[in-house]
Amino acid sequence: MTATRPRPSGRAFSLARPATLVLVTGVVAAWAPNAAIAQQPAADPADVASIDAIITALYDVISGDAGVTRDWDRFRSLFVSGATLSPVGRPGGGSTYARRVITPDEYADGVGESLEANGFHEVEIHRVTEEYGFIAHAFSTYESRRSASDPEPFTRGINSIQLMNDASRWWVVSIFWLGEGPDHPIPAKYLPGGGG
Repeated sequence: MTATRPRPSGRAFSLARPATLVLVTGVVAAWAPNAAIAQQPAADPADVASIDAIITALYDVISGDAGVTRDWDRFRSLFVSGATLSPVGRPGGGSTYARRVITPDEYADGVGESLEANGFHEVEIHRVTEEYGFIAHAFSTYESRRSASDPEPFTRGINSIQLMNDASRWWVVSIFWLGEGPDHPIPAKYLPGGGG
């Protein structure tokens, strides 16, 4: 999300008001999600059949040893049109945190070369998922290594992943992440064996 909108009051969306119902119906019809989704590369049905499958594919497609080319069309196929990726960090090493918003294309074009040149393996070590109807949210704790055989990760953190099901497959809507730091260690409830 690039902007925060005020939350509508319950009264504004009351279905007891006919004018509101017409407005809401018109907005839903104007979404035209199928046209937007059709622009994405075709996904392997196995990658998008479930929440587990799409999150596994997400980690798998960016991971590999140095010199291994990633399948960026597979990566793009996991995301709904308009999806965002948002790393959180301290620009210039300052004291305040900020969010940078990029698209899947910008990630592939801007980060892909570095991943392929240096090696990068990211694995999920714990997940807490909430699901309602056709939407889901996963707090996915990760560890990152340059080589799969590295004994210790060089970083770890949490990917906050929003997902949507369009009644035929799962899509990634956004990934919002923060690497672990001394001032924000990962709570035990988001680590293996921690519950949550």
